[in-house]
Amino acid sequence: MRRFGKSVIELTQGDITAMRADAIVNAANSRLAGGGGVDGAIHRAGGPAIMEECTRIGGCATGSAVITCAGRLAAKHIIHAVAPFYSGRARDAELLRSAYDASLRLAEERALTSIAFPSLGTGAYRYPIEEASAIALGAAAAHLRKGSALERVWFVLFSERDHAVYAAALDAIRSEES
Repeated sequence: MRRFGKSVIELTQGDITAMRADAIVNAANSRLAGGGGVDGAIHRAGGPAIMEECTRIGGCATGSAVITCAGRLAAKHIIHAVAPFYSGRARDAELLRSAYDASLRLAEERALTSIAFPSLGTGAYRYPIEEASAIALGAAAAHLRKGSALERVWFVLFSERDHAVYAAALDAIRSEES
């Protein structure tokens, strides 16, 4: 756990669909069509109401985010963020950072106090987790340093390895500030 003013970034290992947060973030595709991994798990656990809203919205550009209901999930909202497919170009990092920034802005616009992120882009979109974790935590830390209504930002990591990579990235942010 790391404090940024009145806000906290916390890492946890587990199932994001079980998080009790104002919003959980879905690793969505640009069609908002559901899929595998985190996206499929959220749609299965949350039920058809989520897909109904996604269908009405119609799509979401890479690097952007949209918000829907959470269906049957414990969270109040789902923020669907679209990460880039990893190609090794500098633009990938810009788009991944933008997906996190857009999600945090939506949370602020809705006056939410808690948000839970998965590791966006590191599954089927093949973003290297070492790079992605630094981008994710850097985006969250920068947002919270500006002052935020968000009290808690969770990163919910599926595996022990992913948790360890994120913990190292969070430690690196800590050492940069020392």
